[in-house]
Amino acid sequence: MLVLQDFEAMTPNILARTIETVEGGGMVILLLPGMTSLKQLYTMTMDIHQRFRPDGDQLLTPRFNERFLLSLSSCHSCLVLDDELNILPLSSHVKDIKAVVLQDETRSKDHILSEAEKELADLRESLKDTQPIGSLIEQARTLDQAKGILQFVEAISEKTLQTTVALTAARGRGKSAALGISIAAAVAYGYSNIFVTSPSPENLKTLFEFVFKGFDALGYKDQTDYEIVQSQNPAFNKAVVRVNIYRQHRQTIQYIQPQDHQKLGQAELLVIDEAAAIPLPLVRKLLGPYLIYISSTVNGYEGTGRSLSLKLIQELREKSNQRAGSRTFHQITLNEPIRYGTNDQVEQWLTNVLCLDATQASQIINKCPHPSQCQLYYVNRDTLFSYNAASESFLHKMMSLYVASHYKNTPNDLQIMSDAPNHLLFVLLGPIDANTNALPDVYTVIQVGLEGNINKETVMAQLSRGQSPTGDLIPYLVSRQYQESDFALLSGARIIRIATHPDYIGTGYGQRAMDQLIKYFQGDLLEHHDDDEDDEDEEDNEQQQQPSSSSSSIQDESISPRDKTQLPPLLQRLDEREPEPIQYLGVSYGMTSKLFSFWKRLSFKPLYVRLSHNDLTGEHTCVMLRSLSNTQHATRHWLDEFHHDFKKRFLNLLGYEFREFHPELTLGLLDYQQSSSTNGNGAGNSLNVMSMDDMLSTFDLKRLNSYSNNLVDYHVVMDILPILARWFFTNKIHFQLSFAQAAILCGLGLQHKRLEQLEKELDLPSNQLLALFNKCMRKFTKSLKQVEKQRGVVVQPSTTATSLKSVNRTKGNVSTTELESDEEQDDHEVDMKDDDEEEVEKKEANVDQKVLDLFEKSTSDQEEEEQQEDKNRFRMDNSKKRLAPNAEPEQAAAMALKKARREKNHNGGDPFIQQVLRDDAQYKLTGVTNQQLQKGLESSGNDGVVSIQTAPQERVIKKYMLKDQKQIDAEQREEKNKLYKTGGKKKRKLKK
Repeated sequence: MLVLQDFEAMTPNILARTIETVEGGGMVILLLPGMTSLKQLYTMTMDIHQRFRPDGDQLLTPRFNERFLLSLSSCHSCLVLDDELNILPLSSHVKDIKAVVLQDETRSKDHILSEAEKELADLRESLKDTQPIGSLIEQARTLDQAKGILQFVEAISEKTLQTTVALTAARGRGKSAALGISIAAAVAYGYSNIFVTSPSPENLKTLFEFVFKGFDALGYKDQTDYEIVQSQNPAFNKAVVRVNIYRQHRQTIQYIQPQDHQKLGQAELLVIDEAAAIPLPLVRKLLGPYLIYISSTVNGYEGTGRSLSLKLIQELREKSNQRAGSRTFHQITLNEPIRYGTNDQVEQWLTNVLCLDATQASQIINKCPHPSQCQLYYVNRDTLFSYNAASESFLHKMMSLYVASHYKNTPNDLQIMSDAPNHLLFVLLGPIDANTNALPDVYTVIQVGLEGNINKETVMAQLSRGQSPTGDLIPYLVSRQYQESDFALLSGARIIRIATHPDYIGTGYGQRAMDQLIKYFQGDLLEHHDDDEDDEDEEDNEQQQQPSSSSSSIQDESISPRDKTQLPPLLQRLDEREPEPIQYLGVSYGMTSKLFSFWKRLSFKPLYVRLSHNDLTGEHTCVMLRSLSNTQHATRHWLDEFHHDFKKRFLNLLGYEFREFHPELTLGLLDYQQSSSTNGNGAGNSLNVMSMDDMLSTFDLKRLNSYSNNLVDYHVVMDILPILARWFFTNKIHFQLSFAQAAILCGLGLQHKRLEQLEKELDLPSNQLLALFNKCMRKFTKSLKQVEKQRGVVVQPSTTATSLKSVNRTKGNVSTTELESDEEQDDHEVDMKDDDEEEVEKKEANVDQKVLDLFEKSTSDQEEEEQQEDKNRFRMDNSKKRLAPNAEPEQAAAMALKKARREKNHNGGDPFIQQVLRDDAQYKLTGVTNQQLQKGLESSGNDGVVSIQTAPQERVIKKYMLKDQKQIDAEQREEKNKLYKTGGKKKRKLKK
């Protein structure tokens, strides 16, 4: 007997969990509070209603109670009594109860047995002499269970270790008992290493109980033929974790936790009990080259079995059918209950009222229309849960799509659909034929919950306590993650569920439904009509929803579903309905690549990805939002700011839990688009010399340059990959990468994956990956050279220039700063002499032409000679001539010196120019304006000049620098005197 006393605390989950435990012949008693009319249940507030919207002020309608009460009239095993045990009119069907009279010829010792029970008795008799199966079949309670045990034993007897057997059933069908008896059979057949796994060893109590019953049937004795080892962990409550068998040889039945898949190296048989409660990624890792038994509950109050049946079992079946020689797959289904008879009326009532039988989506009757021909309709929940025949059929269609499309469903979901005050239901239907009375085919179901519009004081109080009330998931989550409490003031809608018919997934129906929903909330579908008529309709609906009062007593009260004429239409066109005022649409879901692509195509942007994965599916929760176009621009601007901050945070977390993300999903979350790089191969505006020097040293640039030229292995540049990848994905440096190159850069640089892992994920051989990676590094090298050109580098044509340049490239900005300080001091001394600006302007006309000649291009012969020398110096090992893109400092200085020597001959052997070539000093150019100097450099092609810097109010050139004409003439005369005063032999040598 089961007594449910507190009716207000009753939930669909409690009903399913408790009623299924009552055996045949038992009683289930529901005690109701004192009332004058059963219709008072229609307005009774249940305890679960507080979870729907604790701070909401909307009127809540308990539609589930009305449907629950009306369903009792269809249960012929139900009696509704008052406190004086008078039968109420709701149970008037008991008046037609008739006694069952058996004919004399049917009376026998087994006249109470069903056909299945008789067949089970015959099976036991036929296998009585076949051991060990004959003794084990005696432990079976139903025919389905006996056939399941035979299927298990058949797989055991083959001993190929290439078979997977899946056992699925509803609650109370004897799944764990069948597995326990099968394990005893495996021991009898000589299996040595048997492993059992379950979410907790406490869940294996029934399984091990029937293992020991099987041992007793086979004649095994405790402590003689086997010993039981119990867990010493207090959390496991002394559960059995190991059984050692010694009768034939050393055999072991060992419990392992689901995450210990690495311990299955020597396994011969693996039993997974209640696989629906184990995360699917862990179940997949448990599969291996051994015999596998899997059991799962497909419906009932757990509501998690559909995940297994939809995903894992389908994968196993497809792999079994792919090619010959693959693993054999068998599926067993148990339908006959253990505790009560088949087709039990109470079980049928419970299954119907909680929609537990909606495991298969209904077949589409009409032809498959194009998505553009389908329309989205609003579903009136008052009519849907009115318990009319048409409404019940439509409700089961909707629930079947829920069960077939989602990994987790519980009976409580039905009460949330019916009673949650801020929830809306929409369905996508094909073209409706007005000449038919059949229900239209449902292609997509959408459940929407209105959120937000919360008082700021309430938000601050909840956040300060670290609480997030149910019913407003996105407002509290975004307010906490971005520390922006004003976000909760906005009104929004969250897509709680969207389910498409499993036969038409990927055909565009889901996207069509979402497009229609977005247009509805933006007001694009609304057709303006008379508001007075709408008000009258709403008043009529409110009057229809209120239960009619009756002056009769509860003994005379007749309860039946409301007439169709008293109910509003079940479906309503969206262009006839005023949309709810909201500013954004949001969704929270278990993220996969396909689902993320679906929401991204609808212009939803990710704002949050949970670090820890879901225990059931192994997926990370993702929250995405989309602002609506009918809101103000200032309101829509916050989404871009949140999205930008999310990408920055996500980029920093890629090396942690997100490192296992597939490159396709990672690039999608980073919003990478190949066409977004519009700056060619140049460097981004955000990256400058100072930023580059802070992160990369000269040695880093050398190593990157060497790898770009295939001189070193890719391991040499692995340490700078995170820096380069961060620059690229934060748009600090701009050039175009293919999706494959971006995936490699992200995988190696940000997710720190091994090359072997990327090889599997991208389905590319390692040599192609390295080739693409090398091309990517070449683009980085070219871009960083563009940044390097911003630096002021002094290149002296004398031998001292070699040491200066070497020091400059070694010390970076320090050397440059010291040189610039010396120049500023020299410039200051020269400017002290040039007090009169007019005198300076006059001197500009007397510029020595030889200054500009120093920047002239080389002749064609000289250019060919330089190219030939450079090619000879950079000859590769494979005899291919290649010019290195960036020479070493010593080589660059030598080239500059040779160039200067050639320019000495070009200038007629001027002795002063020879002195410049030998002198380490820098000469001030005071007679040339910036415009004239730049014009000369442009006309000469900037040959031989590395960099030019112009200080404020001073013009400085860092190569050959001259003074005014008088000083030039004086220095030339002094130089000639030095050369000719030796006379004689040395004079003749100099002339030669």
